[in-house]
Amino acid sequence: MENYTMLQFFEWYYPADGSLWNHFRDDSRRLKELGFDAVWLPPAHKGMAGDTASGYDSYDLYDLGEFDQKGSVRTKYGTKDEFIAAIRAGQEAGLQVYADIVLNHMGGADEKEVVMVREVTPENRNEFASEPKEIEAYTKFTFPGRGGKYSEFVWDYQCFSGVDYNASTQETAIYSIQNQYGEGWQDVLDLENGNYDYLMLSDVEFRNPHVREELKRWGEWFYETAGMDGFRLDAIKHMDPQFFNEWLDHLRGKYNREFYAVGEYWAPYDLHSMHEYIAATEGRISLFDAPLQASFFRASKEVEAYDLRTIFDDTLVQTNPALAVTLVENHDTQPLQSLEQTVELWFRPLAYALILLREAGYPCIFYSDLYGSQYTDTGNDGQEHDITLAKLEGLETLLYVRKHIAYGPQNDYFDAPDCIGWVREGDDEHETSGCAVVVCAGEDQSKSMRMGERHAGKVFVDYLGHCDQQITIQPDGWADFPVKSRSVSVWAEKRD
Repeated sequence: MENYTMLQFFEWYYPADGSLWNHFRDDSRRLKELGFDAVWLPPAHKGMAGDTASGYDSYDLYDLGEFDQKGSVRTKYGTKDEFIAAIRAGQEAGLQVYADIVLNHMGGADEKEVVMVREVTPENRNEFASEPKEIEAYTKFTFPGRGGKYSEFVWDYQCFSGVDYNASTQETAIYSIQNQYGEGWQDVLDLENGNYDYLMLSDVEFRNPHVREELKRWGEWFYETAGMDGFRLDAIKHMDPQFFNEWLDHLRGKYNREFYAVGEYWAPYDLHSMHEYIAATEGRISLFDAPLQASFFRASKEVEAYDLRTIFDDTLVQTNPALAVTLVENHDTQPLQSLEQTVELWFRPLAYALILLREAGYPCIFYSDLYGSQYTDTGNDGQEHDITLAKLEGLETLLYVRKHIAYGPQNDYFDAPDCIGWVREGDDEHETSGCAVVVCAGEDQSKSMRMGERHAGKVFVDYLGHCDQQITIQPDGWADFPVKSRSVSVWAEKRD
């Protein structure tokens, strides 16, 4: 069985020049050669900010860069035709393509409506702070630029459970819409703020059966138009898990396709609620391992004070590896973003070794670590910051080792708080497979580990080039594998 790897093919600050789809199209064959098997693309639909929108501010799900709406035809990433061509190119190169979909909320409504609401307490959304009252809310979406093409469905206040702006008074608050589907929020698993159904903008009302049916129709249209292989599901902790059970079952049944799905249930310190979500969705959806990313962040900050032996404790990859998508960074955790929790540069190669060269989990590589990024934005301190994220040295080597060498039984040597290691013994399917990995947060040292008799007499070298010596595996399969301070070494059979 092959090792599979996903790439997140964007970062938050990717230039709004309409080039991303063509960039992926042109680089898809190289990505396959590097060892990638799947690519997650950002939202393709038009956002409320037009050609500068990331897509996470959904305006029109049917506008993939085809209609003159919100000040542009194309999206931030390109046109509809370019999006479709990029997917085709990726698939022809042998890549699975996952499309990011954002169904929790919508923004940029075309008309205001008079809506009956009750204001809620932000810290306890279940607590009403007002009696029912009327406000003017931006809740009517008619999509005049599209003119009913593909769908004539009009979204109005009955399609939303909450808003955060009263246009008549220009006041911002969290308002629960009082409609026929309930005066309170929908049931969600996350109990932060009492109930975390409401996240932002106009919150979609999944108790409305017309909404659910329209989103099924849209899902059919999206697949028949673009032909993606799976989905990344945004903000699922703010949605009733039964909706995605219904939605995915509908598409998988209609097209007799698996449609791989991975959800963003970002709960770095609440593994229990992630397991609850997996139970509620009965294993239909994989989840990003937010607790593991948080462990990487802490380890990179605490250095030798962090006990590396515990790095997988209370993580999804440890407790449910079949549904864990492991990662080091994403567009929300990168510098200056909403969930900023950036892993320090020195630890990033170590973290990638921990997700790429072990048996468990489905690793997802972040765009900036492969390509590098530069941008400027305002931080929480109110000051502008110039950010440079360099292309991560050694990442392509780690990808090579994952695809060609890191196979076979895994034996862990998690026996020192500042230095851990493991071996992959190799298998019969991959001729030169088998490697030893040492991760160190302390001083230079070495770790004695057993590769197995099948490697006896073989000469091993550090593929990352951090240690320049050669090691001969002893007749009993053991060897001492060096590693430099705050570094990682990947030892495998020397190639001619």
